[in-house]
Amino acid sequence: MKLDRINRKILSDLQNDGRISNVELATNAGISPPPCLRRLRLLEDEGYIRGYHADLEPSMLGYEAEFYVLVGLESQALDRLKAFETAVSLWEEVRECHMIRGGGDFLLRIIARDTNHENELTQRLTSITDVLKVTSFPIIQTSKRLAGVPISLDQD
Repeated sequence: MKLDRINRKILSDLQNDGRISNVELATNAGISPPPCLRRLRLLEDEGYIRGYHADLEPSMLGYEAEFYVLVGLESQALDRLKAFETAVSLWEEVRECHMIRGGGDFLLRIIARDTNHENELTQRLTSITDVLKVTSFPIIQTSKRLAGVPISLDQD
């Protein structure tokens, strides 16, 4: 599938407002609604659009703390890495888990109700088999948080 200017405009508008109507999406892209909907479905089918979700305010739901954790394992054997991924995938507080290079094996983004909950989660991490080191980075303030990726409308 070719990402022409119209497809990029559709992706850009959806990324900025996932609740935009097909009529408005089509108008912004300069096409009529039926072909816009066909393009949208094709973008979904091709995997350009991973899903739709609401961006919720954690503190309104009782989560006052957010932190990153750098985790180092005793072994980088594939089965050990997979076992760690499986263990943390079951924790609803772990919102992101990235296998990384340099300085550690995994970088996690975790939310917690408060400092006590944050400490409990950190202790749980240290008790997972093969975890050698856990370094926590509490977030004090967030000055920028953008979902998605930059989309240039000028490429073809």
